[in-house]
Amino acid sequence: MNEEDVPLTASHHPHRPTTTTTTASWVDQVPPYYEQFLQTPPTHGLEETQVEERRKQFGRNELEEKKRNKFLHFLSFFSGAIAYLMEISVVLTAITKDWVDFGIILAMLIINAVIGYVEESRADSAVDSLKHSLALKSRCWRSGRLIEVEASDLVVGDVIVLRLGDIIPADARLLGLGSTGEAVESVLQVDQSALTGESLPIKKRPGDLVYSSCVVKQGQQLAVVVRTGHHTFIGKTASLLTITTDAGHFQKVINYIGNFLIIVSVVLVSVIFVYDIVEQKIKEGVVTGEHVLKALNEMVVLTIAAIPVGLPTVMSVTMAIGAKQLAKHQVIIKRLTAVEELASVSILCSDKTGTLTLNELSFDKPYLKAPFTENDILLYSYLSSEPATHDPIEVAVRAAAKKGNLQIISEEVGHPNYRVTSFMPFNPSDKLSQASIEQLDTQQTFRVAKGAPQVILALVGGDKEAEAKVDELATRGLRSLGIARTTGGGNRQWELVGMLSLIDPPRHDSAETIRECAKYGITVKMITGDQISIAREVAGRLGMGQMIMDADHLVDPAKSDTQVAEQCASVDGFARVIPEHKYRVVELLQGLGNFVAMTGDGVNDAAALKKANVGIAVHGSTDAARSASDIILMTPGLATIIDGVKISRIIFQRLRSYALYRITSTIHFLIFFFVITLAENWQMPPIFLILISVLNDAATLIMAVDNVSISPSPDMWQLGLLLVLSCVLSIVLCVFSFAHFYIFRNVFHVTPGELYTIMYLHISSAPHFVIFSTRIETFFWKNIPSWPFTVVVLGTQFIALVLSVYGVFGQVPSVDPIGWPRGLIIMAISIGTFVVVDAFKVLTIRVWNQRLRKRTGRVPKGRAQKFQQQQKEPPSRMGYDRAHQRESITSLRSY
Repeated sequence: MNEEDVPLTASHHPHRPTTTTTTASWVDQVPPYYEQFLQTPPTHGLEETQVEERRKQFGRNELEEKKRNKFLHFLSFFSGAIAYLMEISVVLTAITKDWVDFGIILAMLIINAVIGYVEESRADSAVDSLKHSLALKSRCWRSGRLIEVEASDLVVGDVIVLRLGDIIPADARLLGLGSTGEAVESVLQVDQSALTGESLPIKKRPGDLVYSSCVVKQGQQLAVVVRTGHHTFIGKTASLLTITTDAGHFQKVINYIGNFLIIVSVVLVSVIFVYDIVEQKIKEGVVTGEHVLKALNEMVVLTIAAIPVGLPTVMSVTMAIGAKQLAKHQVIIKRLTAVEELASVSILCSDKTGTLTLNELSFDKPYLKAPFTENDILLYSYLSSEPATHDPIEVAVRAAAKKGNLQIISEEVGHPNYRVTSFMPFNPSDKLSQASIEQLDTQQTFRVAKGAPQVILALVGGDKEAEAKVDELATRGLRSLGIARTTGGGNRQWELVGMLSLIDPPRHDSAETIRECAKYGITVKMITGDQISIAREVAGRLGMGQMIMDADHLVDPAKSDTQVAEQCASVDGFARVIPEHKYRVVELLQGLGNFVAMTGDGVNDAAALKKANVGIAVHGSTDAARSASDIILMTPGLATIIDGVKISRIIFQRLRSYALYRITSTIHFLIFFFVITLAENWQMPPIFLILISVLNDAATLIMAVDNVSISPSPDMWQLGLLLVLSCVLSIVLCVFSFAHFYIFRNVFHVTPGELYTIMYLHISSAPHFVIFSTRIETFFWKNIPSWPFTVVVLGTQFIALVLSVYGVFGQVPSVDPIGWPRGLIIMAISIGTFVVVDAFKVLTIRVWNQRLRKRTGRVPKGRAQKFQQQQKEPPSRMGYDRAHQRESITSLRSY
């Protein structure tokens, strides 16, 4: 195997082979059918007729645009169970000529749609960004002339020139020739980190494939185009983006709650409607159109008061406020519902290069031979480096020397006490660079050399200790650079100075962020295109586990998807991945019921970002990554993710609190009026129903600023508990409501007009005060609400109290005021009702959890705990890691 065939980050023993476990690796190949199109004369190119024929056959070198119709997108916000019921109500109010309710419902419907469209509308710009990442211009041989053409005009078989700084315009095969057909000896170095996640530039030799959107870092060659447009490697990523169109989790929850409430509302209200018609038939013997319209009007008003017309608005406003809070922490929310979904994340899949690491080479602690020091090895490596090159290793060497305070003045001047008299740059044949140096203060001359470890060790005559060190660095995934200098006269006796080791280092805050994630019940998994040894080394430095899965195992035909998914859940990271692998990792983990967030910064991450429940584009991301994501981090690193998790869990608590309150009040409302209508033929005046709906729904908007505690584990919608608890609390409220009705009517003998007002004040206040209980799962006094929340809730009920005391209801007949004594008594009973309801809430939750504990042996706190319980920890990772470092097959088998 040639040196270029192995990963750039690997070092090798100069004399004996190392024992490794080999696995089949993914190899990109051009289909044999294409070869007939690739036999283009290098310095002549295609003729224009050939270009036109191939453009018709293979298409243009651009990604397809699939624009979303903005008007149809806006109309989509009028769909859904709640929206459909509101639309039916609009029609019915128009039929009954109830124009006030018609205007209110129509306005709510439009407001919900506008908020959703403004906050959530995202044009399909991910594919656009991928398209724009292609090179705009390219130098190409056509009809014997070297011309500049649009990248979109390239076809299969075109011969293009690739040189330093070029963005590669299409997938192409290197020809090993210069721009005018001369042979070239140097390799092409290509930065493909944005595509594969590999942290180092890749050496490409004649015959190798280079990929669209990657950047040429060193060298110049001719290449023949082998794939264009959506057939390219980046085009496959774009095709993955087009299939990730699952409905959001939050929308599913809203539809579930809405469907439940609507079914209950429609069934009970329809029964009341039929009852009214039948009763009219029995009394009058005939049912006229006027009677039907009157019954229909009563049904519409009751439905409007019962259905959660404000549910989408309250949820959207709450999340919009959360998005604004996150923006202050440099976390930009692109999709509004991502605020809620981030709270449920139990697994965070993080791209390594540029996200967990700095995406720049730096030196680790060097190996030194006595009597040399760290400053010595930095000085000699600097003197043997080439100043004018963009090679990342040379750049890293010179940067480290400057940082080491070696009195280096500038790139042009260099070190004030040393002068380079001759220099031989690095070349693939010799695998080292050399320089002749004059020390100005002593006039002494010596030579320095820097290069591959095996070459430097051969230069100094071998060194067993250094060879062992190279082996150790190689097993850890660190690339070694040997440094040597001459001693004595004649400059022929070489002495080993030491070995430099290079790595893409972790960000300073990555380890702390991972610890914080664990504190909040989130498991972090690293995903990288680098080799396993590099991934394991970085994981160890970050404090993560070092069980890394090779990407080949993700597509193992011998295992079922369930087996592969369980294996994915048990490892700490994935190495040697390509875009399809990242997408599959997210898909498999989601299949186990996990909520998955994916962070990334490059084109290679775009598909997985869009597939994940929450896609997070980190600072400095490409347009493709930002377009495919739900959240964008505006500061480097992952530290702001923790702020995002905390705020999202606060928002989630507020949303859950509102959902429990709204379901409870709706069920209570429906049961009470259903029973009282059938049993007593008693109906509340429509003005009271409208007041209850408007005042109480408007007040709940303030829940967006309520005080809540941050959950230490991922929050999930426990819909079973939510509905059971709502039913229990609504039944308790119904008991107090029936007691009010019968005691005031049969014991205190109030007038019918006073009974209307009494029941209005009770139904307005008692369920509304329950909102103080639904805020938290424990007793209400253990978490004090915010003062704006308290003032608004009490303020709306004070308005209801004043209206009831003085009877200020316009020209409504048969409605009487009740005075201050009765009004204050009803308010006091409502507060007492809230305390009783709070006790039933705590009791119901405890019973629910006890039943789950008996059935499953645990109390569910979130998906993270469920995941941790299902996945048993391996006996010991330490032995496994030591065995890998020694590359001992026997130890691995025994483990």
